[in-house]
Amino acid sequence: MKAIRIHNYGGPEVLKYEDVPVPTAGKSEAVVRIAAAGVNYIDI
Repeated sequence: MKAIRIHNYGGPEVLKYEDVPVPTAGKSEAVVRIAAAGVNYIDI
């Protein structure tokens, strides 16, 4: 699966589109599909 990840502080140039493993639920856990998420300026 693909994900946009942030590894450093900075502007939009620090956002990286990467392959990540598909999450699996463990005992007493749930996997939630997120269709959209907002990002505040301060978060980047």
